[in-house]
Formats: sequence, structure tokens, C-alpha cells
Amino acid sequence: FQIHLSSFLPAASLLLLTIPPYVKLGLTIAYTIFYSLLFAFVYAQLWLVLRYRHKRFSYQTAFLFLCLLWAALRALLFSFYFRDCVTANALGPFAFWLLYCFPVCLQFFTLSLMNLYCAQVYFKAKSKYTPHCLPSPRLPLYLVFLCVSLIFLVVNLICALMVKMTAADVKTIVLVRVTVNDSLFVLCAISLSVCLYKVAKMSLANIYLESKVESALIYNMC
Repeated sequence: FQIHLSSFLPAASLLLLTIPPYVKLGLTIAYTIFYSLLFAFVYAQLWLVLRYRHKRFSYQTAFLFLCLLWAALRALLFSFYFRDCVTANALGPFAFWLLYCFPVCLQFFTLSLMNLYCAQVYFKAKSKYTPHCLPSPRLPLYLVFLCVSLIFLVVNLICALMVKMTAADVKTIVLVRVTVNDSLFVLCAISLSVCLYKVAKMSLANIYLESKVESALIYNMC
């Protein structure tokens, strides 16, 4: 989540005061428009999924829904700065976590889903074209990434509540939160890189992906 530097770095607050108001307003407008357009684009993609009767519970719809929720929260946060900047910087514990911290959790959930999808492509291609191989460890993968996502969510929630509801040292809380978050992000990024490398080196996975694309095109034509 985002902790305002002015709460524990006076120099940063002085730097923020030197930014002209029209620059802050321009950036607020730009970000609000960007997130609003992103929300509209993703919403249209979800509507097309329903319109053309694609599979509703899939990785595609999960990605789109996470992106839709992320864009909505970001647009809502920046829209607050038009009316009352002080209120936006002094939200209650739950609202603070929802607008400042939860979008980061959504980004991590998306990265976890990307890991699961690539792993599923790899193991499905291996089991389909080489039947003698072991079956796909789908359940263990789901459990691992579910546990990691829960850890990420709980750490961010606890840190946000401690900042707002206790007198604990903000620097220590931020250090713990950044250490856990960055470590999990790096581990998931490494896992995704390894998985993508295996898929790229595996011709069977390419055949599997091509067959999935062809079946989707035939379904749309029908």
C-alpha cells in the first residue's frame, strides 16, 4: 500500500509543497481519465464474453475481472482528490486499505493467475501428447498459490490496520510490508519466467496452444 511520505519524512512533505497546484490537478485529471478508460475497455471485454457466450469461469474472465476491479478502485481514489484532498489522505482503516492497499493485492493475484495458467498449459500439453507422463499436479499448484496469495493479502491488511489504528512505528511497518511484498513478487516473477521458458522450449505446448486457438475460432464462427 501507499504510505504518504509526509507522515514520516518531513523533507518529502516540503518537496510536495513546492509542486504547483496546476501540476497536481493535471496529473489527477490524467490518471482519472486513464483509469476510467481502462475500466470502460475491460468492461466492454467482459460484456463481449457474455454476448458471444464464451466460457464465463475461465482464466480470461478472471484476468479481466481483476483488472476491472483494479481500474475501478484507482479511478475512485483519484476522483476523491477533485473534491477533498484532505479527506482522501485521512481515510478510515478499511477505506484506506481498500483504496491504497487492495489494488496492490489485485496485481499480485493477477501475477499468480498468470503463473497458474502457464503451468497448466505446460502440464496439459505434456500429459496430452505424452500420455506416459505423470498427471498434472493441478491441486497442489492451486493450493500453493492460494496460500501465497492469502499471505500477501493478510500482511497488507494487518500493516494497513496497524498504521491507522495503532501507534506503532510507521517505518518498521512499511519495512516489513515492503520486504514481504517484494519478496513474493520476485518469487512469483521468477516462477513465471521459468514456466514461460519451459513453454517456449516445449513444442508440445505450442501445439496445445495452437489447438486451443483454432477451437476458439471455430466456436466463434459457429
